Amino acid sequence: MATGPRVLWKGAISFGLVHIPVALHSATSESGLDFDWLDKRTMDPVGYKRINKKTGKEITKENIVKGLAYDDDQYVILSDEEIAAAYPKTAQTIEIETFVDNTEIPFVYLERPYYVAPINKGQKVYALLRDTLLKTGRVGIARVVIQTKQHLAVLVPSGPGLVLNLMRWGADIRSWEGLSLPPEGAKAAGLKEKELAMAKQLVDDMTSKWKPEAFRDSFKDEIMALVEKKVKAGKTETVLQPQEEEPGRGGAQIIDLTELLQRSLRSKGADTGKAPAKTKARAEPAAKAAGKATPSKRRAA
Repeated sequence: MATGPRVLWKGAISFGLVHIPVALHSATSESGLDFDWLDKRTMDPVGYKRINKKTGKEITKENIVKGLAYDDDQYVILSDEEIAAAYPKTAQTIEIETFVDNTEIPFVYLERPYYVAPINKGQKVYALLRDTLLKTGRVGIARVVIQTKQHLAVLVPSGPGLVLNLMRWGADIRSWEGLSLPPEGAKAAGLKEKELAMAKQLVDDMTSKWKPEAFRDSFKDEIMALVEKKVKAGKTETVLQPQEEEPGRGGAQIIDLTELLQRSLRSKGADTGKAPAKTKARAEPAAKAAGKATPSKRRAA
């Protein structure tokens, strides 16, 4: 049975006394190339280690603390409990604090878009907000907490729906100061009317409708064509993923359920009395882990 886009967050848009139940869906996908590191001698995957930069020795996760630098070589150490206490309280609400004209926000503030879709009979009031924003030429400035992190965001009407675009905080935007820029205004910049007219004509001649499919990542296309050519020629390498997670390293495990079951049966092969019950007990957690494991990606070698 076909399913819709995965829901990343559920909550509500709130402004005044209006409450719109909604869900967030990712509006983008990462399609870039992700090269794995492999040992060229054995074709084994190469991982990452936690290294003490002074001694060059590997250390365990238990010996790592978090610190913030406040001066040269001076750090304030914060415990996990202190950091957790500073997290904003989770409220499943996109709280609109004000509305502004849709031309007021510079592109440099925009960071990541999410599609917003109505849920739980919120269709009509969702349409009311969308059409009102379109008619007035306004967007909503809001705060939202996603996965314990507070974000500034802008709610924008776009086509048939609403887009929630996470924004950078004002303190994260650098000033134009220090850049060598021409003065604003044609006269102040020393531009002549003839030059402006010719430039306008060139822009008009090159103007077309926005067609995103007309623009492709040529590097990715070239690499994937090369990969396909090597596959057809049989020039591939077998990379065996380690069965156990590296010490001190987090992340999802890639688990071969069949192999785990076979290993369980082999280890209990000598026991003929209680073997079935023990095998089942070990197989069930493995099945659950396999269900949660992230599928391995085929990447360019």
